[in-house]
Amino acid sequence: MSAPNDPRGDARGPGGGTPADADDTMALRVVPADDTMRLRLPVAGPGVPDGTPAGGPAQAGGVPSAPVVPGPSASVPPVSAPPAGPKPSGSSSLLKSSAVMAAGTIVSRITGFLRTLVMAAAIGVGTLNDSYQVANVLPTMIYVLVGGGALNAVFVPQLVRAMKKDDDGGEAYANRLLTLVMVALAGVTVVCVLAAPLLVHMMSPDIAADPERRAVTVAFARYCLPTLFFMGAHVVLGQILNARGRFGAMMWTPVLNNLVIIASFGSFVWAFGGFTDSAVSPSTITPEGVRLLGLGTLLGLTVQALAMLPYLRDTGFRLRLRFDFRGHGLGKAMGLAKWTLLFVLVNQLGMIVVTQLATKAGSLAEGAGHTGSGITAYNYALLLWQMPQAIITVSVMTAVLPRISRSAQDDDKAAIRDDISYGLRTSAVAIVPCAFAFLALGVPMSTLLYAGSGAEGARGIGFVLMAFGLGLIPYSVQYVVLRGFYAYEDTRTPFYNTVVVALVNAAGSALCFAVLSPRWAVAGMAASYGLAYAVGVGIAWRRLRKRLGGDLDGRRVLGTYARLVVAGAPAALAGGAVAYAVTQALGSTASGSLAALLAGGLVLLGVFLALAHLLRLPELSALTGMVRARLGR
Repeated sequence: MSAPNDPRGDARGPGGGTPADADDTMALRVVPADDTMRLRLPVAGPGVPDGTPAGGPAQAGGVPSAPVVPGPSASVPPVSAPPAGPKPSGSSSLLKSSAVMAAGTIVSRITGFLRTLVMAAAIGVGTLNDSYQVANVLPTMIYVLVGGGALNAVFVPQLVRAMKKDDDGGEAYANRLLTLVMVALAGVTVVCVLAAPLLVHMMSPDIAADPERRAVTVAFARYCLPTLFFMGAHVVLGQILNARGRFGAMMWTPVLNNLVIIASFGSFVWAFGGFTDSAVSPSTITPEGVRLLGLGTLLGLTVQALAMLPYLRDTGFRLRLRFDFRGHGLGKAMGLAKWTLLFVLVNQLGMIVVTQLATKAGSLAEGAGHTGSGITAYNYALLLWQMPQAIITVSVMTAVLPRISRSAQDDDKAAIRDDISYGLRTSAVAIVPCAFAFLALGVPMSTLLYAGSGAEGARGIGFVLMAFGLGLIPYSVQYVVLRGFYAYEDTRTPFYNTVVVALVNAAGSALCFAVLSPRWAVAGMAASYGLAYAVGVGIAWRRLRKRLGGDLDGRRVLGTYARLVVAGAPAALAGGAVAYAVTQALGSTASGSLAALLAGGLVLLGVFLALAHLLRLPELSALTGMVRARLGR
């Protein structure tokens, strides 16, 4: 569960994070429902970021990883509301908006991933990057705790209602909300910057116990913590724009953040050399190097937030500070955020546990000569692992969500069951082979992509990615199953489910830290992440089946997954064997890894498709047909 939708970027951090709704951003999701627009409001929760944050690493695009705790997607149920302003011109308008948002999300994810590659090339994936990760997750965590989740879940629907009912189109309410958020976050930011040493100690006692690592991490934190102010500004301005039918800005501006951070870490490489040459560490990095990376991180969020202003001016909205908070519904709205705030609290507590254990394990492993075994490896592997979910499962469910919403309004349980079944079976055709691909080819993937961080560190990321591997299946299933609860506007059940998932993940992570060697502890934590989701799926499945009258098309769904696993396991074995043989022959250099990945990937795909054809999977034809339709062919 990412820092609930980390407004800064894409990747999820140590606890994971389900991408919220269609991606890991905090943007409102718009899908047609009868003649109204339904607003899908992802709650912070990564990851995040659905969680997103997702975060963790960055969310839909731009910010550094922000670890988050595993848990179900935190989307808040749709809030029906007529669109503000003129009514959209029908499906073509919605399709255009969806295309703009999808394009922005894809570009932000790509640039967010490139950002991690440049980071790894600049400062490696060992203890120095772990210090940066810990410092960089702090603003996300604090932002979410002090109101990020409530902002998305409660205030945005109030904003939409104010636009409809107020004579000024909701402008005064929006300005009051913006003023309240800015004043509150400014005060919190000042306090947090002063308390940076205490916050670092809370996140990682292991780092705090090492004077050199502590000094570097606190220095990074003092540059990173002010970004929480700009996170709040970006989210409020973005939601004001979304409520006025301008969706592109919130999806595209994170790209600017990514580009600024890429430029900053690229400048570090130019000035101090790449990690494979400099072997920079907490004890050798210079104050100028810390300042360059810290200011680059702060500048990225600042540019992302300020880039919203021209879009806001184009809508005719006038920004003004308003301090007349009383009597305008803001207090009442805060009272509605109970479940959201509890959800966020569970996320953050789990995130702290995983961060502490992973940074400790990474420090011990690096001391034994095994870099790439800490929180950075966890975050970077998680970013790669979550991509199929964000691209495939979310795309499938985006097409299904309008039908589920209408069926819930009509109390048509059979229709909801059929749509959930369709979403599970169709997404599984791609998700299951992707999960086996991560298991079989995780090492060559990582040694190719993170070659700039050194062979040992890249292999460490690959082992963690392999451990995440098969957990992608329950991770995707949970996302789909929870749509059934959100269709009924039930957020309490997903909250309890999140508690279970977070507890299982934290307990599993602690057990792995206790019984495994430091080199393998974080890989074990990655495996426990998938196990936590498997437990969560079992609970959510039973509850949804009961709610829908005792039938979730289980035999058909399980039959599809069973046949896919039967096809995927031999394919992974064959592909992994070929990749290993190529690696042994050519080595783990970038060229050797590329050859291993291509050879192993082609064998895995060929064997899987051949077996899937023999097993007669109609869902495979359905998915390929959907892809062709999206490509206009």
